[in-house]
Amino acid sequence: FDCVLRLNFLTARCSLKMLESRKGFELKILKALGTELTVQTQNMLYHLGEEWQKLAVWKLPPSKESSSLESVMHSELHLRTVPSKEEEIAGPPVASVLQAFAVLGELHTKLKIFGQLLLKYILKPLISYPCLQPFTEEQSDVFILRFKSKEPNLDHSSPMEVFDKIKLIFEVLHKYLLNVPLEQPAEDRKNGRVTLAELLGDAIWEELSDCLIQNCLVNSIPTNSSKLEQYVEVIKSTEEFEKALKDMQFLKGDTTDLLKYARNVNSHFANKKCQDVIVAARNLMTSEIHNTVKITPDSSVALPRLPNPGAGDHLKMQKTSKLLHNNMVNLENETKLSQYTFSLPTCRISSSVEKLMELAYQTLLEATASTDQCCIQLFYSVRNIFQLFYDVVPTYHKENLQKLPQLAALHHNNCMYIAHHLLTLGHQFRYRLTNILCDGAATFVDLVPGFRRLGMECFLAQMRVQKGEILERLSSARNFSNMDDEENYCAANKAIRQVLHQLKRLGKVWQDVLPVNVYCKAMGTLLNTALTEIVTRIAALEDISAEDADRLYSLCKTMVEEGPQVFTPLPEDDKNKKYQEEVPVYVQKWMTFKELMIILQANLQEIVDQWADGKGPLAAEFSAAEVKSLIRALFQNTERRAAALAKIK
Repeated sequence: FDCVLRLNFLTARCSLKMLESRKGFELKILKALGTELTVQTQNMLYHLGEEWQKLAVWKLPPSKESSSLESVMHSELHLRTVPSKEEEIAGPPVASVLQAFAVLGELHTKLKIFGQLLLKYILKPLISYPCLQPFTEEQSDVFILRFKSKEPNLDHSSPMEVFDKIKLIFEVLHKYLLNVPLEQPAEDRKNGRVTLAELLGDAIWEELSDCLIQNCLVNSIPTNSSKLEQYVEVIKSTEEFEKALKDMQFLKGDTTDLLKYARNVNSHFANKKCQDVIVAARNLMTSEIHNTVKITPDSSVALPRLPNPGAGDHLKMQKTSKLLHNNMVNLENETKLSQYTFSLPTCRISSSVEKLMELAYQTLLEATASTDQCCIQLFYSVRNIFQLFYDVVPTYHKENLQKLPQLAALHHNNCMYIAHHLLTLGHQFRYRLTNILCDGAATFVDLVPGFRRLGMECFLAQMRVQKGEILERLSSARNFSNMDDEENYCAANKAIRQVLHQLKRLGKVWQDVLPVNVYCKAMGTLLNTALTEIVTRIAALEDISAEDADRLYSLCKTMVEEGPQVFTPLPEDDKNKKYQEEVPVYVQKWMTFKELMIILQANLQEIVDQWADGKGPLAAEFSAAEVKSLIRALFQNTERRAAALAKIK
């Protein structure tokens, strides 16, 4: 069948081409022969197509969503198996049908369609779904390939399991369909006879290899350097898989991208580890800031014990240093610094930032046990973590950092916490990283100023917002003038109460969050803003009646009595008393404010005594011009006032 077909078809096609090539030889019979050849070719292709459909029968899921697991379970491939003695009765043998397709130039098209169906409904699902298992069933005249499902142990199958599944599919195809030698047409022939398996391999291997890499080998790359040694099994399994395919002639002799990828595991491990680190870091940066942990001077990152530095120049340096130390006189000062001198003060930071720092330490620890190239990549990934924080956090949380004082304080602490660790982070790992990084490159100190500035700028921006609100509330006090008017007095009293309420609320929000010294400076600055504004407004008044003075004194007394109460840096009230007594240390205008209260209640002689020829407490807080202005506003123009004014100079 195949010999006769091949001879007749090739003879007819060659003869027709030869006649067509002769110039001027245009006969109607030639056109008729060409038409007849085309008709017979198409007729033959139709019958061959029917035979092909009997050889390989696909039963595909009805749904268009063929990628879902439930849909894939309905896929089946039926391969016809005919005993050799029945071949003549059952129809032309497989080899004849396929050879006929090759002669007619349609074999590649048929194989391409078959290969795409094989990839889509058999091979790719086996790679993508760990629960799928190939199930074979052999009947009298047909071999059935279908799926069965089992409960997967892991989210991804191991490469060894996937390779075994794929190998089983190719073994079945090789046995029942593809182990057929073919002769290519003269114009396509390169190496004489080829097998159908080789042609199918050429058609689908590149896409199958990419799928195996992206959905199987990528997932098998270790996430920890300690597991790299175990990856030898995967490389060996990949080699055996390729060898099996070459034995079945699906693959040619060259090493493929699949095996190259598996052998290059160190590079892939480094890339994957770096990618995982950055993804984990970004997830932490975009998580909520308000979940906090308390940091104390005793706190430290949970870091495993680092291995001792290996032998080398550093070890020699240590020995030399020890020798010198033994021969030197001890010049150490007997007065020792506290163990907490260089510790971060007690405060609260975001738990996500603590985890971020732990991630950095763990990644650097991983780098110490990695190859040189991997070590360098991991080191710079840690640097990238902090550079990413610098760019992402202020942008991602911008609105909350502007609106919420507590988050601004936490962000300030977070930045200072990171900067604190960056000072020594590189030094801790200096002699445990690759030699390339040991020559001073393994440092994070250059990032410290940026993080400190980032934290301060955010907190200072929040301070400006709070100052603006204080000044806005005091602007409704009607310049503290005409306090004998009940409406004016109520407005001024309300403004004072609002400012105190704002400061107390802020004191609670920042309580146990900011370090005590930062808390006191911040609250002192804001209280000072309020006192400065009040002093400025009162000192600018041109006329203050006795009743006005009494009411202004009453308002100032409220500030003096309740102002210190906003200093509550610690949750325990009894411990806050110390800081409330130290208000003059943190509020620059505190004594100025108290001197103003004295003036409001004093007579002329008392004011002169307070001035004491420019050497008294009043002179320390007010200028001569300011005191004179207050005297003119408080007292009527008399000789006694003139005498008092003369003494203020």
